[in-house]
Amino acid sequence: MASIILLFLCLFLGFIFKKSQVFPKETAVVLNKFVIYISLPAMALHYLPKIQVSEKLFFPIGVAWIGFLLSFLLFYFLGKWLKWSRSLIGCTILMGGLGNTSFVGIPVIEAIYGKQGLETLVLVDLPGTFITLSTVGVLVAATYSRGKTDLNQITKRILGFPPFIAFCVGILIIAFSIQVPEVIDSVFEKLSATVTPLALVSVGFQLNIQKRSKHWGFLALVLTQQLIVWPLFILLFYRIILGQSGVDIDVCVMEAGMAPMITAAIVCSAYGLKPRLSNMIVSIGIPLSFLTLAIWYYIITYIL
Repeated sequence: MASIILLFLCLFLGFIFKKSQVFPKETAVVLNKFVIYISLPAMALHYLPKIQVSEKLFFPIGVAWIGFLLSFLLFYFLGKWLKWSRSLIGCTILMGGLGNTSFVGIPVIEAIYGKQGLETLVLVDLPGTFITLSTVGVLVAATYSRGKTDLNQITKRILGFPPFIAFCVGILIIAFSIQVPEVIDSVFEKLSATVTPLALVSVGFQLNIQKRSKHWGFLALVLTQQLIVWPLFILLFYRIILGQSGVDIDVCVMEAGMAPMITAAIVCSAYGLKPRLSNMIVSIGIPLSFLTLAIWYYIITYIL
């Protein structure tokens, strides 16, 4: 419950700070830079070395990659057909294909499934969502961002993306069984804890919901993919086609239906991919997801 309260409180504070002009106009840019250059790399270096490689990784990890693939196929071809701008296509792919599997996911999954659910959540989030963001996510962002989009420029942006660098370091730590000193790991843990509050304040600071905005149709499409199509596909594929069951699979379905990823909105802002739309998607998608998650829980618990 504390995490959920913090979620809405930080969104509200960011919005109030902007309206009251207590903070300068560049606040969101500075917060975004801090999250990308410090908080996210620290999160990768804290959590990645703790992942145990085994066959049980495949289903949870698959949730993030399947969701991103669905989003890419849907919005790439839809955008081409309807002649959307490159920035709009990039924004919708990222926002529709990356879920908030940790901050929104943790309190929800812990309340419903307890410790066993959290063990699966970690697998969905780190080797799944986080690595998806740090690799193909930043590839899409770099490809559809303003300016040059040649292969050299895209490669430089990916290799220079701090979370991706941290991801590579984390993989090396796992590969060579390097023991990170406890004091260093504690520093990474404390820095990683800044991701959620700073990202949420940044989103709230950039929030500008306009009733007559041209973004509402795109927002509806992204949230339909994120909150309905993605969990439905995971449910049908994992439980019906592959015949899997149990708490782990139920958590996979619930994680697929989580709210849009806050960090994805930060990346959209950093790469100039419709930042107003991405922040509207997060701000509206988070509260709406609590309703859709309740529906999914009812379906997988009492109907199937």
